[in-house]
Amino acid sequence: MSTTADPAASASAATSASGVGLPAFNGVRRVPPASSEPVKSYAPGSPEKAALKARLGTMASERIEIPIVIGGKEYRSGELGHAVMPHDHRHVLADYHKASRAHVEMAINAAIEARRDWANWAWEDRIAVFLRAAELLATTWRSTVNAATMLGQSKTVFQSEIDAACELIDFYRFNAQFAQEIYAEQPVSSPGVWNTTDHRPLEGFVYAISPFNFTAIGGNLAGSPAMVGNAVIWKPAATAMLSGYYVFRLLEEAGLPPGVINFLPGDPAMISDAVLSHRDLAGVHFTGSTGVFNSMWKTIGANMGRYRTYPRIVGETGGKDFIVAHPSADPAAVAVAIARGGFEYQGQKCSAASRVYVPRSLWSEVRDRTAAIMAEIRMGDPRDFRNFMGAVIDRKAFDRISEYLSDARRHARVIAGGNAHGSDGHFIEPTLIEAPSADYRLMCEEIFGPVVTAWVYDDDKWSETLATVDATSPYALTGSIFSRDRQGVREAMVGLRNAAGNFYINDKPTGAVVGQQPFGGARASGTNDKAGSKLNLLRWISQRSVKETLVPPTDYTYPFMAEE
Repeated sequence: MSTTADPAASASAATSASGVGLPAFNGVRRVPPASSEPVKSYAPGSPEKAALKARLGTMASERIEIPIVIGGKEYRSGELGHAVMPHDHRHVLADYHKASRAHVEMAINAAIEARRDWANWAWEDRIAVFLRAAELLATTWRSTVNAATMLGQSKTVFQSEIDAACELIDFYRFNAQFAQEIYAEQPVSSPGVWNTTDHRPLEGFVYAISPFNFTAIGGNLAGSPAMVGNAVIWKPAATAMLSGYYVFRLLEEAGLPPGVINFLPGDPAMISDAVLSHRDLAGVHFTGSTGVFNSMWKTIGANMGRYRTYPRIVGETGGKDFIVAHPSADPAAVAVAIARGGFEYQGQKCSAASRVYVPRSLWSEVRDRTAAIMAEIRMGDPRDFRNFMGAVIDRKAFDRISEYLSDARRHARVIAGGNAHGSDGHFIEPTLIEAPSADYRLMCEEIFGPVVTAWVYDDDKWSETLATVDATSPYALTGSIFSRDRQGVREAMVGLRNAAGNFYINDKPTGAVVGQQPFGGARASGTNDKAGSKLNLLRWISQRSVKETLVPPTDYTYPFMAEE
């Protein structure tokens, strides 16, 4: 008697036998080759400009509510924070709910539970979620995430496009390719043995803490550990809450299962205290200040006897990034590097040019060219595409940078700029300062604003100046040198070898591209685990070596035992 198989019954049987329903698939799958996402121009009359302008208008006119999201469920604590426009600080864009200690515990439990299934997904299925997220961001979500970044973080259209759109797309596409390459790395096998490497996710959960200044960093800090099977608790910066929330919703639409990433706004000290003391903490993925990172590392060190496993600690922190001009440098190129490297996004990049060393023979031309550029720079609401700069992120940053400007007026020479305007928005003019000495505080301390300080050195003191650059700052994130003399380049390559994790020759020290210039620094600038490279993904993987003996021995003796 013939019977017709019931597909549902067969699927059910497969599920019950294996513990999880898995589709049959025979084949070695390969992700689409990654390439850098093209930067759209937003030129007058372009379709992308029209779409973004419309989205900016819609989002600026609404005031949304941002919940806590744990295990795919929304929670509202009633304790609210507010996301505002830095360039119009009375304009509230969103009200977000702050997590309580109970919410943190819930998020930890949700992450641990979600990991049980997510860690055992086929790697291709996990990666498919992030490839879909990249495609959504490249198309239907592009205007939304760009507009959120422009309104909430005061980025110009170009700065938002290269960050919130292109860089995050690149992170997801290149990380997918890197993950495939990692999984393909397998050991050799001798006759009779099959050796394999199981690239496991970490045992526990990963804590991701993201900064305000790059939307893509938030999406990557949470996304890269998740891509390779980890579950994540994501605490976004309060001053980037709007864009962070939309990135989280983007991942949900792309098919990310509940609990794999838990969105936890709130008090960073309270959240960190609860998370860093939990026995299942498996890793920390951090971008922010050096002081906060040092404090977290100290807390983790004090809790080492409590954890199930040694937590992986990955951090990118501060910078005091430099431009050094050799006497052979092109003054016009140096001036443009100062303007773009120091003033784009109001100097609020950890890679932004902050200290400049110029030979006396070139200083007057570099100074005057830079000042002329600064005189043309427009500053204001990023919805006006003619503006080169917006506002600094909040009142705290405004007051801190203003104090540095006051110090410069008293102890140095302000070449151009130097004023702050805070009545409607947190605006700091692009500022160029000539330092009275190479160890003047504005040459040494991280400012994180549109303030560039220059030291003029004697032309015959090139080697000594390189030594000064290397020794002046505790940081070692980015730096650049300008020289048309190859010997000058060679000397700088050696003298500044440890002074920057990203080093640029005849270019500004900003603008690292995923897959091309993996980003990160050492010394007080972080662990140099290179976001945008395979090295970063390896930090979220714990390898297991598996040896399978195809025909095991049945006799315990060895040949050497045959005679005395």
